Amino acid sequence: MPDINAMEDLKEVYVGTLTDSKYLHPVRLHYTQGGKKKIWDMMTVHEGVSVLIFNITRKKFVFVRQFRPSIYLNSIPEEDRKGMIDTQKYPASLGVALETCGGILDKDKPLEEIAAEEVREECGYVVDPSTLQRIIGFKGTLDYARDSQTHFYCEVTDDMKQGPGGGNAEEGELIDVVEMSIPEVKAYVEQNNVLSPPALLLTVYWFLLYKAPLYSP
Repeated sequence: MPDINAMEDLKEVYVGTLTDSKYLHPVRLHYTQGGKKKIWDMMTVHEGVSVLIFNITRKKFVFVRQFRPSIYLNSIPEEDRKGMIDTQKYPASLGVALETCGGILDKDKPLEEIAAEEVREECGYVVDPSTLQRIIGFKGTLDYARDSQTHFYCEVTDDMKQGPGGGNAEEGELIDVVEMSIPEVKAYVEQNNVLSPPALLLTVYWFLLYKAPLYSP
């Protein structure tokens, strides 16, 4: 299991120029619409899946926490991004997000199988892909091409926990598994600002609408 304390150990942070990437590829689309020539700049990215996990043994959500560099950078004013970033003034906690478990579609497998692998790898639960309930699929960001996101719901029990989770250490993942009760999650999403992606908010509100009545006292 990865050393979670390493998540807060942030040093030697600076902004560089993107010259090549496995994940982001800028493209420019040329087209004519209504007789007028136009262009649109966008990124091509991997498609992805996410899974909202609910442990029915203890009535707890199972989320993950991890450092997201894009969130971290967006928390730093433009004038403080030049040269080495002061990590005492801007600690790693500014970029640590609470998320549903998930990953990119980088394997030639059904979505449910990839989602189940992410549940095992990140959270330690072994689930049958056929038990995953599809919530919704949609285009994640209008300025990205191929950015399709598919979101699932999964119920687990304590005896399905087969490992610690924490992500793939060989790939440098540092993931903390977090459990929260229904009241805790309701209070979290009702805040004015949260460090979470839209996938968490969407799937949690879906749960509160369709599933919470089954587990509320």
